[in-house]
Amino acid sequence: MGRTAKYSDQHILDAALAVVAAGGPGGASVVAIAKHLGAPSGSVYHRFASRDLILATLWTRTVRRFQEGFLAALDNPAPLAAARAAVAHVLTWSAAHAAEAKLLTLYRREDLIALWPEELGEDLATLNDGVKGAVIAFAAAHFGSVDNSTLGRAQFALIDIPYAAARRIIDSGDRAPGLEEAVVAASLAALGATGTES
Repeated sequence: MGRTAKYSDQHILDAALAVVAAGGPGGASVVAIAKHLGAPSGSVYHRFASRDLILATLWTRTVRRFQEGFLAALDNPAPLAAARAAVAHVLTWSAAHAAEAKLLTLYRREDLIALWPEELGEDLATLNDGVKGAVIAFAAAHFGSVDNSTLGRAQFALIDIPYAAARRIIDSGDRAPGLEEAVVAASLAALGATGTES
């Protein structure tokens, strides 16, 4: 029977996140990650071929963790309440998880699929399926139909507007007073609703 690995993939990814949080993605070398983990570099290379693959895998894990809250917010039978909660989640999560949010700006899913087709391709191929399905369901519930127009408006309100605001939080490190209320109002307006509707 083989020995149980002392350092799992998740341990390594947690260490990489801690290094990113302390010094930014540029400082996340395999040596720095291994040092934070208290492991020899060989233990890290045994599980990940390179620093870039570690960060790409961490990016994928981070997207899924972010999406959990976003999908939970949209899982509300009252569409406008769902929209408010989903928009608020994007901003709240970005402010509360600064290192992870910064990491999410490093890559695009399509680029990672091209770079790591064997290691990450299958996971990345389905990465956004849950969000796509939730936005389609939201459009159906709020607008009563799903077509290019209603789906486009839902995507603009639930994704484009709050993500642009989150990018400001990520770039500046500051969440301006009243930002959440302003972004929610903008998203509701894009949906043809006012802030007083339920």
